Formats: sequence, structure tokens, C-alpha cells
Amino acid sequence: MNNLEMIKVIVKTLDSKKAIDIKVIKVEELTSLTEYFVICNGTSSTQIKSLADEVEVILEQAGVKVNHREGYSAGNWVLLDYISVIIHIFHKDMREFYSLERLWADGESIDISKLLSK
Repeated sequence: MNNLEMIKVIVKTLDSKKAIDIKVIKVEELTSLTEYFVICNGTSSTQIKSLADEVEVILEQAGVKVNHREGYSAGNWVLLDYISVIIHIFHKDMREFYSLERLWADGESIDISKLLSK
């Protein structure tokens, strides 16, 4: 599965589980950490964990295993590292505090509007 296919699956999965304000930023020109960040937030630690679980299940069914997972037990910021795509699932307050979109503002914002339900 290439990166854009993976992003499509991730975004559709997050959207289907009611993730809020999903953003995709292409950062490969700015860092050697990864190629893309997917950022979203949930409304509670329960939803944040559910979003992370669902992404892991769907990607694993597609043959892609998570390389590393952080923050799951706390449930206010879960990071799923798939090497070329890193997913950040925040509680709203944490997302505002860390403001990854601002930190990576030089990255290319990817239009995902066609992937989201209306």
C-alpha cells in the first residue's frame, strides 16, 4: 500500500468514527522523521482510544502494522507511527496546546475534502 492509499484509508476510517478536524500535512521536505502527518481530535479519551484502535485494525487488515504507538493509556494524545505516516489523535485541549499545524506550517496541506463525509 503506498502512502496516498494509506492516507485515504486512515482519513476515511477516522471520519467514519467521527474524528474532528482531520488534517493531513506533507512534511517530507522538512524532516527525515516521516513523510506525512495526519492530525485530528476526539471528544474524550474513550473516543481517542477508539479512533486509534479502529485505524490499527483497518490498516492491519490491509497488511500494514503499526511500528510504534504512544500515549494510549493516558488517552489525551495517541501517536501511531507507520514510518512514512504518523497519526496524531488529540484531545482538543492538547491539540491546541501543541499546535502541530502551526509548528509544521511550512508543510504542504493535503486536500482531503473528497474523502470526508458531508
